[in-house]
Amino acid sequence: MQYFEKIAEMGHEQVVFCHDKASGYRGIIAIHDTTLGPALGGCRFWHYATEDAAIVDALRLSRGMTYKNAVAGLNLGGGKSVIIGDNKTTNREMLFRAHGRFVDSLGGRYVTAEDVGTTVEDMDFVHMETKHVTGIGSKSGDPSSVTAHGVFRAIQASAFQKWGSDSLEGRIIAIQGLGHVGYYLAKELHAAGAKLIVTDIDAGRIKRVVDEMGATAVALDEIYRAKADVFTPCALGGILNDDTIPQLAVEIVAGAANNQLLEDRHGDALEARGILYAPDYVANAGGVINVYSELTGWSRERALRKADEIYQTVLSVFRLAKETGIPTYKAADRVAEQRIQAVRGMIKTWPQYPNKES
Repeated sequence: MQYFEKIAEMGHEQVVFCHDKASGYRGIIAIHDTTLGPALGGCRFWHYATEDAAIVDALRLSRGMTYKNAVAGLNLGGGKSVIIGDNKTTNREMLFRAHGRFVDSLGGRYVTAEDVGTTVEDMDFVHMETKHVTGIGSKSGDPSSVTAHGVFRAIQASAFQKWGSDSLEGRIIAIQGLGHVGYYLAKELHAAGAKLIVTDIDAGRIKRVVDEMGATAVALDEIYRAKADVFTPCALGGILNDDTIPQLAVEIVAGAANNQLLEDRHGDALEARGILYAPDYVANAGGVINVYSELTGWSRERALRKADEIYQTVLSVFRLAKETGIPTYKAADRVAEQRIQAVRGMIKTWPQYPNKES
């Protein structure tokens, strides 16, 4: 991979490679854009097949955070960090304290948070070394329930757009991934009267949702072929691709996973099949809204009200897509880019952020 060419192509400001011999920490911090404020994005801990795969993930995820924060109306730029290794390790304190030191070395340009493979307790370790972290146990904590609520509202908005009613009573929802967000989302969907088809790599998670909510469990690969109304990806990204899209038997795709489209053209493929796609970073913005509330001092109630706005944001993206004749993923990008360009014309970058009103 030609790293500088890739960074320039994706529009990143800074990519930092970090290593701590004592703890075995190997991390990458990617800062995409700080026009709207400091780059906020979670820390993903994953056993990547290659170092290039980790770099690409950091670049894609950080770019997605720029768009997510912009569309959500937050004064934040986009960033992301990844740690390469086994996220089941019990040697976490030194690992995440090392991460905190590298985050702190950036002087506030990047604010880290929980993500796949990390926990609130991990963020507490990070907080021992830096103030540039959100989602710690003594403050807003785990953002998963707020993320799930935002996705739930995005599914409702998609239902309204597709069927003229946002009621999910009797609708069949196929959920891929039952981690923190997937579980909370399943609870909300079940309470709304939806019928659930679920899968996960963890048999224990599947059993919990089957037992508590009467869900139907299927094998990992069968979730794409499930006869359902909505496909809700809540695991890793890149799952909407040449292999999976032809298998889908749904009318709507709306979920919590980041970077669901393997490539932009797969958004076009969904459009060609008549499948309504709620752009991932619009639907799953509840989590970043939750951690933003920690930075600004918002109450949890205000964070939930802000997450409720995802319903109208998703509908506005659908309207723009219809009015301009472009796929929904492009409409979402356009909304984000318009806000970034408008602010870029007013101020420069992050140093103004602490003086801004929330």
